[in-house]
Amino acid sequence: MATIVVIGGGWAGCAAALTAGLAGEDVFLIERTDMLLGTGLAGGVMRNNGRWTVTEEAIAMGGGEIFKIIDKTSIHRNIDFPGQAHSSIYDVTKIELRIREALEKAGVKLLLKKRIDDVIIVNGIIKAVVTDHDEEIDGDVFVETTGSAGPLSNCKRYGNGCAMCVLRCPSFGGRVSVSEKAGIKERKLAGSGRKYGRISGGCSLLKDSISKELVQQLNHYGKVEVSIPKKLRLADVDVKSKTCPQYSDSAFKEKLIFLDNGHAKLMMPFFPLEKLRQISGFENAIYADPLTGGIGNSIRYLSIAPTDIFLKVKGIDNLFCAGEKIGPIAGHTEAITTGVIAGNNAVRFSKRKGLFSPPRDTAMGDFINYVNHSLKKSEKLTEIYTFSGAGYFERMKKNGLYQVDKDQIIKKIIKLGLKGIFG
Repeated sequence: MATIVVIGGGWAGCAAALTAGLAGEDVFLIERTDMLLGTGLAGGVMRNNGRWTVTEEAIAMGGGEIFKIIDKTSIHRNIDFPGQAHSSIYDVTKIELRIREALEKAGVKLLLKKRIDDVIIVNGIIKAVVTDHDEEIDGDVFVETTGSAGPLSNCKRYGNGCAMCVLRCPSFGGRVSVSEKAGIKERKLAGSGRKYGRISGGCSLLKDSISKELVQQLNHYGKVEVSIPKKLRLADVDVKSKTCPQYSDSAFKEKLIFLDNGHAKLMMPFFPLEKLRQISGFENAIYADPLTGGIGNSIRYLSIAPTDIFLKVKGIDNLFCAGEKIGPIAGHTEAITTGVIAGNNAVRFSKRKGLFSPPRDTAMGDFINYVNHSLKKSEKLTEIYTFSGAGYFERMKKNGLYQVDKDQIIKKIIKLGLKGIFG
């Protein structure tokens, strides 16, 4: 039995650890905070647009355990909002415990409140990672899913400073890049209106701080759309500064669009509190996460490692990456999918079996290949990739990869000989 060490407990890390754990390996999942899922604790939107296709592909290919848990935890399904169809929304107040239970059931050992400070390398192979308590954690294969946001110095340098977002760097220490510690040269996404990176996703309001009428609508329909009076609209909002490019739709400038994820999730990078409280129903509004949601939160895409289509880091023989570490990708589905691939390949590597990357006939495989090729040919990184919008979703539709018929997706996976391949 090999020891696989996953560093970073966000969606990508949980997917990688669960995949390896279910394969029977000895798995450690290291997370620097006291909770799993990272930005997944402030998100909740799933299955929107092309993410529906990829979710069903992953399930058919045997890598869908996390998606099944998310589906069970969804409080709203088939929600449409501007530019986004058939969305599901999970409850951010309940999902973390469900994922933790699944990991423990699979035998994954959770090492929480442990931050990696150093890496021990011998002849281009990582032998161990060292925590901030000088503990050496040995492993045969390592998977890094530490994300690309933070630490505080980067949020101050490229953004508005620390907003005490879900990453909680002041309490648990900032993100540390394992690949960078291993001597790998990383890349940053070129900024839009700033030197590097993008402002992290939306922000949430406490439900108790908005009107009862709005809460009733939100609980019943899963969404609320409120027109912004012209005098309060943010004429200078740079939607390109936001992580999710699909929200460049003009509707997001003219309306406040809220989704029910346990809180009232605002689908904008930020909105000034003093303006928000001038809109009917929001007179007592309070941001839940981040507390400074009026000016924006963490800056992402500052730590991208060079990987191949198997998500193995170039230059280190036994290190894989997933999530935002592999490139400027946006979304929980994207993180989970790459986590499954990285976790599966970590197991294959430990057993000396050939590595696997889904073929381009699948949306999952096309995405990995397309992102990898785009990063290799571009000296300057400027594009964000997601199944739910912008350029890549258009590519999915153009190439016939966007499918919402579950039976057709299963038939395709069977025809390609991929049924249960991640299992």
